[in-house]
Order: sequence, then C-alpha cells, then structure tokens
Amino acid sequence: MSADASRVSATFPLGASERIRVIVVDDNDGFRESLVFLLSGEDLEVIGQARSGAEAIELVRRLAPDVVLMDIRMPEMDGIEATRRLKAARPSVGVIALSSMEEQRSVRDMLVAGATGYVLKGSDADAIVHAVREAVSGGAMLSPEVTPVVIEEMTDALDRERRRARQLELAQEALLERAAHRQQLIGRVGHELRTPITVILGIAQTMQRGQMPDGDLDEALRTLVERAEGLARLVQRFEAVIEAGLTEWLNISDLVAEVADRDPRIIAELPGAPAMTTLNRTAGLRILEELVDNALAFSPPEGIVTVRVSTDEGLAVRVVDRGPGVDPAAVTRIFEPLEQAEQLQTRTHQGIGIGLSLARMSAHAMDGDVVLEDTGPGGSTFLWRIGV
Repeated sequence: MSADASRVSATFPLGASERIRVIVVDDNDGFRESLVFLLSGEDLEVIGQARSGAEAIELVRRLAPDVVLMDIRMPEMDGIEATRRLKAARPSVGVIALSSMEEQRSVRDMLVAGATGYVLKGSDADAIVHAVREAVSGGAMLSPEVTPVVIEEMTDALDRERRRARQLELAQEALLERAAHRQQLIGRVGHELRTPITVILGIAQTMQRGQMPDGDLDEALRTLVERAEGLARLVQRFEAVIEAGLTEWLNISDLVAEVADRDPRIIAELPGAPAMTTLNRTAGLRILEELVDNALAFSPPEGIVTVRVSTDEGLAVRVVDRGPGVDPAAVTRIFEPLEQAEQLQTRTHQGIGIGLSLARMSAHAMDGDVVLEDTGPGGSTFLWRIGV
C-alpha cells in the first residue's frame, strides 16, 4: 500500500463509499445554514440541525451521527452541558466545539465535557471540514488561536489538582493521628472508670449482703457519695474530650447531597470544588436535617427547598424555603427551646419547636452558628456558618 493510500485509510475509516454523518447545532439560523451548505459535499453529509443543546441530544438519539458540530453559547442548555450528556450516552460520537474568539476561555470546559476538537467560528472552511474528519478518525484539532489558552487553562488545572492532592494527604495524616489518639483515649477511659466503679460496687454488695457493721455504715455511705460524685465529674470531662475527638475531615457538599436525596422537593446547589472542613459528621447531618425539615414544614406541598453551599466568605450553608416567612413578632424567639412561630390555636405545623434550638446548639459546639438571614412573604433563608 502506498503512503497516499495509507493516509486516505486513516482519514476515512468509514470506507470509500460511506459518508461522514454530521449534525450541526447552533442557535444562529444564518450561521447554522452556512455550515450546512459548507459541509454538504464530498465525504460529508449533514443529517440534522438543532437550535439548542436539548434538541441536539434528541437528534443524536434518533439519528446516530458520527460527528456533532456544537455551538457553546445557546439558550436552555449550552454546548458544554449538551456535550457532557451526549458523551455519557454515546461515547463514540465525535463532538467539535464551535465558538467565537471572545469565548475561547470555554475551551477547557468543552474538552473536559468530552469534545474531541475545537475551532473558532471565524476559521476557514478547510479548517472546519478537517476538524470533522479528524473527529471521525480519532484525532483532535484545536484552532491555533486558542491553543495557548488551552495550555494555560490545563496548566492551572494541574496546579490546582496538585495542591488539592497535597491537602488530602495532610488530611489523611491528621485522620491517622486522630485515630491513634482516640485509641489511647478509649484505653484511658476504661482504666479510669473501672477504679471508682469497682469501689462503689464492692461497698454496695457488702451492704446488700448485710455484712456491713453498723458502725461502718455512715462511712460507707459517705464513700459511696464521694465516689459517685467523682465518677460523674470524670464522665463529664471525658464527654467533652470524646466529642472534640470525634470530628473528621469531610466534604460538607456530601452531607448536603445525602440530605437532598431524601426528598425530591430538595434542590442542592453545590460548588464545583469540594467544600472541606473538620466537623462531627453526625452533628452536621443533624443540623442540616433540622433546617431542611423546618423549611419543608413551612413550605407549600409543591414548594421547593434549596440547600446552597458557598465558600466565598468562609464555608456556609443556606437553606431557602418558599413559605410565608417568619412572623416579625416571632423572629427574636424562634431559636428558643419549645418556641413555635405559630400560635397554638391556629398552628398547622406539628412539632414542639425545639429543632431550631438544637441546630443552633450543635453549630455553636463546633465553633459555628445558625441564624435567620432573611425572611419575608416569599420565604425564609436560614444560614449555617461553619467553623473551619
């Protein structure tokens, strides 16, 4: 086989009689029609057109193209999300990203989503046709104008991943050290508790059998009281130590997602990067559950509750409901134990009113806080500030 024949075989794996089937996706009718005209010839065949990412997904499902020319900025669903879904459903389909010079910062997002090439809308016809052919042959093409941007974006991403990996290594080391301390603590607790309990049990058994001389009874009772009081103080001290030692390095977004999965009315809005903190996982779940349950209780049956994690100014979780808002007269009392935001005779929501109080107490114990950030006729927002 000659060199030219080998090159043709690599470029056109579909066979000489087959044509590359293409779908063109762009919300600009004029530009889309120009692309269709450009690609309709030789070994290419445009089998469908779409104005949005959602339409593109449906067309790909029905027509099974070889390549999709995908605009990035479109209404309803942009090209990045559409590419992500297309590649998940049909990994073999080639996606070529189309964008203007002003949108070249989206190169990395499109490549991460699964695009196999990227050309500017201002590229000449040969470059666009070549990109389509490269996508079918398993190659990739980037317009020279955007290649430096891709390199810069990828370098930054690698640097971020290295820093994140180092943070995870440090967190793992801290967890191992904490586990060792916890084992030491458990051993010490067992030793310290057994001594007073043995004394109390021995005196009590002697008194039960009636073997305690009358003259020693008062002294025995005094010893019992002293040992019991000392034991109570010891338990209190260990409770504080154990509670502090049961924290762990975790992603608060994972807790929010876990709570959101329990009810379709709960929408989780999470940052792209992990929202890491040191937290008692059980206590954190308890806080989220109390805030979300409160929001659901005071929302209409079809109302949506949004749980939003932010890291802009410290780690925070906001629970937003679509209820009637908190009565201004009750705002200052809603975190008091046994407080209800409704009058007893008109109350329509069940509960004794201790949930918000418990949520705030748990947050305070972990150097955080729970507050009512905003309320009105359109709903309320409760903010959980997390101590990092």
